Amino acid sequence: MTVRVGQLMHVYSDQYDEYERRHNNLFPEMKKALKEAGAHNYSIYLDKKTGNLFAYLEVDDVEKYDQISSTPACKKWWEYMEPLMDTNPDKSPVTIDLKEVFHLD
Repeated sequence: MTVRVGQLMHVYSDQYDEYERRHNNLFPEMKKALKEAGAHNYSIYLDKKTGNLFAYLEVDDVEKYDQISSTPACKKWWEYMEPLMDTNPDKSPVTIDLKEVFHLD
């Protein structure tokens, strides 16, 4: 069963271009880790007025996907992205999980 995931994050206003550039050059090992964790159909949208990011992805298994945070690829990516955005002490992005309230097939 595919699970749709929506999240909010925040990028600093002077880092919009760099944030996009880094995602356009996603580390191959991070892309592989995402695929192995069952993530697909992943998009991130930027509100240039606020710096808010909306991430949408689909995962095959939420528990399996959540394990990505312990992979070396993910930790490397977090460290790389940490200067650009709001992060937690472990360098993971500050993320707000959203509750889906409507979906049209």
